[in-house]
Amino acid sequence: MELPSFIRPVLRVLRSFYFLTGLSFLVWMLVFDANDLGKQFDIYRKWKDLRSEKQYYLDNIEVVKKERAELMSSPALLEKFAREKYLMKRPGEDVFVLVAATPE
Repeated sequence: MELPSFIRPVLRVLRSFYFLTGLSFLVWMLVFDANDLGKQFDIYRKWKDLRSEKQYYLDNIEVVKKERAELMSSPALLEKFAREKYLMKRPGEDVFVLVAATPE
């Protein structure tokens, strides 16, 4: 049985040493290497998550800077903040902390 004339050159290329070596190298790099395709995808996904976290923290930094400037400008606000967040009190005062129970 005679092969068509356009198939013979393709078969010759597919059986060549250089094609087989290149193909095996490509398979090795994509599947078996320590930095294979799956690992690269995981690294890319982690990088995207870190970029979004970075943006979240940069936005929070701006909010905290504004709050800090506001607190440092007014002693009354600073005292209110200290009492609410850190449960500070004046001498001779009693502080009662009420904790709301969450229904389960």
